[in-house]
Amino acid sequence: MTKKYRSQAWFSGINKDGFIHRSYMRGMGLPNESFDGRPIIGICNTFSEFTPCNAHFRDLAQHIKTGILEAGGVPVEFPVFSCGESNLRPTAMLFRNLASMDVEESIRGNPMDAVVLMAGCDKTTPSLLMGAASTNLPTILISGGPMLNGHHQGQIIGNGTNTWKLSEDVRAGVITPEEFMLAESDMNRSAGHCNTMGTASSMACMAEALGIALPMNAAWPAADTRRNLLARMTGRRIVALAENNISISQILTKSAFENAIKILGAVGGSTNAVVHLLAIAGRLGVDLSLDDWDRCGRGIPTIVNLMPAGKYLMEDFCYAGGLPVVMKEISHLLNVNIVTVSGKSVAENIAKAKNHNQDVILPIDKSLTNEGGIVVLYGNLAPDGAVLKPSAATPELLVHRGPAVVFENIDDFKARIDDPNLDVDENSILVMKNCGPKGYPGMAEVGNMALPKKLLEKGIRDMIRISDARMSGTAFGTVVLHCAPEAAVGGNLALVKNGDMISLDVPNRKLILEVEELELTERRTKWVAPEPDMNSGYQSLYTSHVLQANQGVDLDFLVGCRGAEVPRESH
Repeated sequence: MTKKYRSQAWFSGINKDGFIHRSYMRGMGLPNESFDGRPIIGICNTFSEFTPCNAHFRDLAQHIKTGILEAGGVPVEFPVFSCGESNLRPTAMLFRNLASMDVEESIRGNPMDAVVLMAGCDKTTPSLLMGAASTNLPTILISGGPMLNGHHQGQIIGNGTNTWKLSEDVRAGVITPEEFMLAESDMNRSAGHCNTMGTASSMACMAEALGIALPMNAAWPAADTRRNLLARMTGRRIVALAENNISISQILTKSAFENAIKILGAVGGSTNAVVHLLAIAGRLGVDLSLDDWDRCGRGIPTIVNLMPAGKYLMEDFCYAGGLPVVMKEISHLLNVNIVTVSGKSVAENIAKAKNHNQDVILPIDKSLTNEGGIVVLYGNLAPDGAVLKPSAATPELLVHRGPAVVFENIDDFKARIDDPNLDVDENSILVMKNCGPKGYPGMAEVGNMALPKKLLEKGIRDMIRISDARMSGTAFGTVVLHCAPEAAVGGNLALVKNGDMISLDVPNRKLILEVEELELTERRTKWVAPEPDMNSGYQSLYTSHVLQANQGVDLDFLVGCRGAEVPRESH
């Protein structure tokens, strides 16, 4: 028999090794025909009860299996590390790369010919795609879907966005702690990931925009039975991809990444997508940089009226027609002839899309903001770049000059931000150091710093904040993030002092620390690198090898594609 699939290296031999591989799998109920050259399809499942976003994945996996069986494949489910955003400390981002290693080695080391990636919570989508990209087998991704709209006291509320707003309100004395607590159960009404256009929804949109997931992947709610149908069709499609040997690198091309960058601007998506797409591209050898983000993102209007930039939630986005409608509206800006995992081109996927609610998905000439793409800033405060999300910012602050109020790290910030004697006003610029990839470690979502209590009590709800951290995609404000190089490696961010003047000029993409170079050189002679939290274990490995934000925050030794050659026999 001709060995069409790599799994036959395990299952086709009439010898001791083949006997061992087949006999143990037969113990799970697999019949003879499972080993006759059918494609073995791995189902990479990030289910974990510590990851509530993915808590429904056991049921969703069954629908994927049904689709695989219907198409003549053999489904085999396997677990990988689950990066749950809501519970994992010190930050889920610290473990994104670890999870990608788990995915990569699980795929390469096991007898599978193609893989379905089950993603949901923020870091599961990039970690799974990174790991799969480094093996380059036929791959398809399905997201778990957003949870249903939250409803609280007659208003819709969304995960994250309303959390930040309510927490500021309780600190300002606008609502009571009891009122704050009442919103908890009202916010989370079903299984699924965050229902705002936060990182989870943004990355689900990115998967669909890249063509590695089927149309409507981003929009169907987790509780909607059409998500089950999508899972079934995903199972069918991965068998076709395996049969035709269409690898992930044939889908995730430079043109696909350019589409994704433009679509992120149109949906008002998360700044976190920047580091994730850079990391995925790095695994594939696709030349993608911050300059591509600025080039492709310029002039892209935000037309999706969802929190945090707008007022609706993902359930409303679904009923309006989902991402295909957005892609059709900006199709003149996209590469529409590229192939996708559906077997059709982008143009074919979106041809029949219809907008059922033009207040949720706006016509391009009535956009929420004319500049929705991620802005990349440069200057002596971020020589290798920093990012800002204009659709979540206050327009009046996009050109601003003010004195720095400096916090050395997240603990210093928490200890002093509500000090009534803090020398700060609405013109100040909050600066936080040592929260980048090495400094936190893990580049936590703390960049959207809470405002000083005394300013909240005056009614101030936004001011410029600058850090080497990330922020939640559900957050909002005029927040400059991902400053590179970070403070912990001696970037100029480490040298900022209280009272230093900083100028932000978003239209001209400038971020300038107004301190003479001679003075910065003098300060650098006195700078001492912070001590890492751990000097052994995974955290030590991470801090020794992690790349900067402009390079995707991957580990240096993980960059590139290592393929899926069949490893040597183990028996």
